[in-house]
Amino acid sequence: MKREESLEQNLAFIDGQNLYRGTTMTNPKWEVDLFKFRKYLTEKYDIQKAYYFLGFLDEGNQNLYDEIQEAGFIIKFREHNSAMIGKKKGNVDSDIIFDIMKRIYKKEVFDRIVLVSGDGDYRMLVDFLIEENRFKKVLFPNKDFASSLYKNITRVYFDYLINIKHLIEKIEE
Repeated sequence: MKREESLEQNLAFIDGQNLYRGTTMTNPKWEVDLFKFRKYLTEKYDIQKAYYFLGFLDEGNQNLYDEIQEAGFIIKFREHNSAMIGKKKGNVDSDIIFDIMKRIYKKEVFDRIVLVSGDGDYRMLVDFLIEENRFKKVLFPNKDFASSLYKNITRVYFDYLINIKHLIEKIEE
């Protein structure tokens, strides 16, 4: 599918653990269909590249990694000392923040950022990107996974994935 030149060239950054916990560990539980989600990001937010950040590589999850990549996401793993694997959560926040700031510093060509996470650790980044007119939207998995640090952010800059559940939910056949 050839894209029109007038569309933005936006990037998405997904905190994989936050997305997973914010959908599968909620009431009601639901699972994101990664193929539908990637299509939604492209059509709604003009996402050219979508980076899916995970805590660490676990060979037992190879099917998940294959599915993420086949859906069109670029996987980024957090580096851990081998002694720490299994003892801590993914904690990809600083990796996402650094990745975005590095792209800005190196003047990578893109228009705006879409962030998928409700973690308050991103609030300073979000504020900075808004000031620089480089921010599109933060997508919180649900209302319970939206940090209170975002309570003053203008509605134009956020949405809840639960609001589009009907478009991106995995339906078991």
